[in-house]
Amino acid sequence: MKATRWLFILFLVLFMSVCVEAGTYSLNLRYQSLKELSSLQTKIGSTLAMAPFKDERPETLYIGFHTNFQGDSSYFKSHPIPLERAIQESLSGSLSRYGVKTIPISDWDGKPESLKNMEADSVLMIEIKRFWTEGKASLFRTHIKTAVKFVIHLGVKKEGKVFTRNMEVEKEMTVARSTPDKVETMINQMLTDIFDSYFSNPY
Repeated sequence: MKATRWLFILFLVLFMSVCVEAGTYSLNLRYQSLKELSSLQTKIGSTLAMAPFKDERPETLYIGFHTNFQGDSSYFKSHPIPLERAIQESLSGSLSRYGVKTIPISDWDGKPESLKNMEADSVLMIEIKRFWTEGKASLFRTHIKTAVKFVIHLGVKKEGKVFTRNMEVEKEMTVARSTPDKVETMINQMLTDIFDSYFSNPY
């Protein structure tokens, strides 16, 4: 009888360990460069204008969800919201460490001809095509899949050109127990991978 009781308790512990309480969680998005990016200012100048970023995903309210072992779902939002603001603010904070000042502008037509009238050395605009994470828990583990895709437009005044690049990363991982902190860490690592790669060679 005691053995049965302990097996039942063990099962409950394992059951609860893979369950994330249903609800809505805010994930603090941060791009923290792991590279020197010593040539960044030479490439884009000391002043970077940021045109409004565009979230072109079908679902813009959330950035993903997690389904626990019981079948209940919890949802993730970016912090701050909306997502485009979170990414823009994260970039501004990180780029300032490399001597690049960012200034917001209300609009940009994306054409090279408009660069000569800019008061900045370069202008950046990002289209968010994909930004989504999904987690599904089983009894002993949770599988997480995350995909991020940006189309980045960079206009450089001294070059008189607009450079466009597609940046995309997908990652899958299996963990013993998923938590919002783990999902946040995974997404932020992907942001670091994308932007470190991009700013190391923006054009």
